[in-house]
Amino acid sequence: MRGGSRLARTAGLLAPIAAGLWLLAGASAGLAPAAAATSASGGYGWLRLAHLSPNTPAVDVYLYSFGDANAVLVVHHVAYGTVSAYQRLPSGEYTVAMRAAGAPASAAPVISATVDVHPGHAYTVAGMGPAKGLRLVVLSDRLRTPRGKALVRIIQASLVEHRVTVKAGSHVLVSNLPFATVSAYRAVSPGTWSVRAIGLTERAQATITLSAGTIHTIVVLDDPGRLGLDDIVDAAGSRVVPVGAPATGLGGTAPRPGPSDLRWLVLIGCGLLLGLYGARWAVWPAGSRVPGRRRPPSVT
Repeated sequence: MRGGSRLARTAGLLAPIAAGLWLLAGASAGLAPAAAATSASGGYGWLRLAHLSPNTPAVDVYLYSFGDANAVLVVHHVAYGTVSAYQRLPSGEYTVAMRAAGAPASAAPVISATVDVHPGHAYTVAGMGPAKGLRLVVLSDRLRTPRGKALVRIIQASLVEHRVTVKAGSHVLVSNLPFATVSAYRAVSPGTWSVRAIGLTERAQATITLSAGTIHTIVVLDDPGRLGLDDIVDAAGSRVVPVGAPATGLGGTAPRPGPSDLRWLVLIGCGLLLGLYGARWAVWPAGSRVPGRRRPPSVT
């Protein structure tokens, strides 16, 4: 009987500890897919909107999921030079439509375009060109940088100067970029650079910090009647995911964080408490007094 009693007490000790370890293993297994889903974007992509047509009045921008008449996102009175924050979207096909500011949602759009959002990819849909030749351009945004480098591209959105050359220090980022066009990305060594946009008669200059692992879009704008520069950080950090827009942006929705790990920590804590509680009861021999608990009255 004594051996059987010891075996029972040992089983009582191991069962709750095993339960605690099972919860711990389950939590770890749950965290791994969550991390993997985050890095793989979990079937989501990112999209942002921009109004980069200098002589086009403010517009209302609508974003529709393909086949759905209800807009996913509506941004009112978007003025020239505005770039929104990224909107995190399930992968699929979407339509971007621009209407004159204040026009009813039922009005025919001034212009529209379709964009196919792929998982883990980011896009900028920009209204570009002169008012009479306005078009929506879908840009594929980079989310990875060469090790130890920053990436920079230029959008030429100035009508004051039809062609511009942009330099970072003595390095030419782009030469004679025509109006309403976008340069390829260029890898740049990290540092704080004096960036200059040079046209035929006008110039603009800004001090821009390009950190390793960051991706920038520098927009050349009319500000007004002269050149201006707007530095937009597209992505930043070691995992390089899209970040919010500058203060002049549309707002929109920043990338949503992944699920909280708090629930897993609670489960782990509960499992360990169960283990400790079971151990406390198992190590005291039968009939002995457990500290802190009154012995039940004997029944005669």
